[in-house]
Amino acid sequence: MSTQPETETVPLQLTVNGEQHSVDAAPWQSLADVLRRSLNLTGTTVGCGLGTCGSCTVLVDGDPVRSCVMLAVQADNSTVETVESLAPDGKLNVLQQAFREHGALQCGFCTPGFLMLGTELLRREPEADERQIRECLSANLCRCTGYGGMVEAVAAATSAGLRRYATASRRDTAAEPAAVPSDGPDGERA
Repeated sequence: MSTQPETETVPLQLTVNGEQHSVDAAPWQSLADVLRRSLNLTGTTVGCGLGTCGSCTVLVDGDPVRSCVMLAVQADNSTVETVESLAPDGKLNVLQQAFREHGALQCGFCTPGFLMLGTELLRREPEADERQIRECLSANLCRCTGYGGMVEAVAAATSAGLRRYATASRRDTAAEPAAVPSDGPDGERA
């Protein structure tokens, strides 16, 4: 006979990265915990566990949230997007490529949160300017170095950045087609 009290669980329905999931979660479990432990989506990282650093940022019904402080039961019947949604077929999307090309990955621990912030910004403001990008990225903390590479990466992934890239590519390679990335920040055609 067990002396441990049983923990009641709550059945949840989540749509995560386009797939329906039925999971049981304790009322005290965070969304990050359910994503990582129950659904094995370990791309979401947990830094401070207090909602301060933003490493655990995911999109819930399109809005960025700190999944370490959001209870999983609060996400019941919601649509959740994690960093794994950005490259469902293993091919990096434009924003991920820009992070790589601009050295914005640094140690990589906080990168999933920044990518999700950038994804939401580019959906809301596809022509975001530097001020908007800096304001958006300031919501999360990077403890490695600075934010310069990340700002450049998001700027390169904006509609304006992609147009500049296409124009420069056409000038540089007049005989060859411009090497414009085919996927937008959401993996859709740009």
